[in-house]
Amino acid sequence: MLAMGLTLPAVASTTLLPAVTLGQIIQGIPGPYLLAPIGAVAALIFAFIFYLGFMKNSEGEPEMVRIAQAVREGAYAYLGRQAKVVAKVIVVLVLVLIGMSVTGLQDKLTPLGVLIASTLSGLCGYLGMKTATNASARTAAAAKQSLNDGLRVAFRAGAVMGLCVTGFALLDVSVWFVVLNKVMDITGPGDLVNLTTITLSFAMGASLQALFARVGGGIYTKAADVGADLVGKVEAGIPEDDARNPATIADNVGDNVGDVAGMGADLYESYYGSILAAMALAAAAAVRLDLKVTQALALIVAPPALAGLGIIASIISIYLVRAKENASFAHLLKSLHMGVWMSSAIIVVGSYFLLKTLLGPFAESVDGLSVGGIWGAIVTGLGAGLVIAFGTEVYTSYEHKPTKRIVEQAQTGPATVIIAGIAEGMVSTWIPLLTIVFAILMAFHLAGGGETFLMGVFGVGIAAVGMLSTLGITLATDAYGPIADNAGGNAEMTHQPP
Repeated sequence: MLAMGLTLPAVASTTLLPAVTLGQIIQGIPGPYLLAPIGAVAALIFAFIFYLGFMKNSEGEPEMVRIAQAVREGAYAYLGRQAKVVAKVIVVLVLVLIGMSVTGLQDKLTPLGVLIASTLSGLCGYLGMKTATNASARTAAAAKQSLNDGLRVAFRAGAVMGLCVTGFALLDVSVWFVVLNKVMDITGPGDLVNLTTITLSFAMGASLQALFARVGGGIYTKAADVGADLVGKVEAGIPEDDARNPATIADNVGDNVGDVAGMGADLYESYYGSILAAMALAAAAAVRLDLKVTQALALIVAPPALAGLGIIASIISIYLVRAKENASFAHLLKSLHMGVWMSSAIIVVGSYFLLKTLLGPFAESVDGLSVGGIWGAIVTGLGAGLVIAFGTEVYTSYEHKPTKRIVEQAQTGPATVIIAGIAEGMVSTWIPLLTIVFAILMAFHLAGGGETFLMGVFGVGIAAVGMLSTLGITLATDAYGPIADNAGGNAEMTHQPP
């Protein structure tokens, strides 16, 4: 590969150390592994490009800027207070891990890995919130020009969140895997089991950050939302987003700290953990199949390489999201779906060739190892994610019957609305429940679980990576929601035209 011949610049011309090539750094690791670091770096570069792009737009009139600034200050105040609490907990955890590493209960690199994972997870939440609070007024101002302009600003801002989460997480995984390959003496698949077990423990830091950001931010979000409604609609008798109700600022702050920063930290942990878990399961399966070191490495690098492919597919698909002027709600949803469907199609095709390149040379000679079977597990996980997303939309969008049925109950009072809402919510759980059970069974069977149990478990692990491989664009659509919601609030509070 051409990339393996690139020469890294020397620190100084007088140094006695020889120039180090990229090929020497990843020596022994299969070439397709480069998809992981390349995808991670590309994600961060495009996140920066999208950020600079939408920041060029105007925030609109002075009153729109004033409202946006108030939301920004509130969001920073909340996140700063949360960071102080989280930092104290992380310091205690790292000190405990240092003590465990000294006594031999944990690897010496575990405290550092946990600290880095936690820091990057928190950084993703901060960058997402910074982006969202800067994008709301710009979305409202852009929507005055055209529907597509408003959609572009909000979606590209959401894409910054999606690409930051996937980029930082995959970069962390990629760098640690190369570093530990160089530090540890890898002589057999058993050593790779130790390596992946060490990296798997790093996910603890991301999980801790997600706990505080998602739960704390979520509670704040709903408390502020209900409080603003009670004060405005019930006590003062004014609309939800009204400039005369100062609690609407807290409501908009909640959208950012909970639905953007909290969601980003939460999905960072899911994405990061699923890749590390799949790599650890691949190492265990390699020992069971009695693979050589080079063959085991090919199996282990499949999950991060797949994640890198997913980032590239997401970047391509982000550019496909656009809307026509005067488009209906259904057309807007379709434009968002187009990006997700395109990225999924790229992964379905690209993952087959990726596995063929990694495992094809030796898969036929190893009993219990099938390129087609592992590819089937990936497609199963990817398809399950799409089905769950569709089910969620059916039960939450006012374009579909479940929400309309709840609306009809409002004719007879709030009691029947509550009963109908709870009933529809309970019924809605059957789609993700059955889908996940079916996907687990299919992935386990397709990957060869009937012959080799650990290969079946690995199939479930890589199916999870497949499900999250489009996170770059699916998280963009998630973050787009609160950004557009804040834009609507800003427009209403500043009395913009309909």
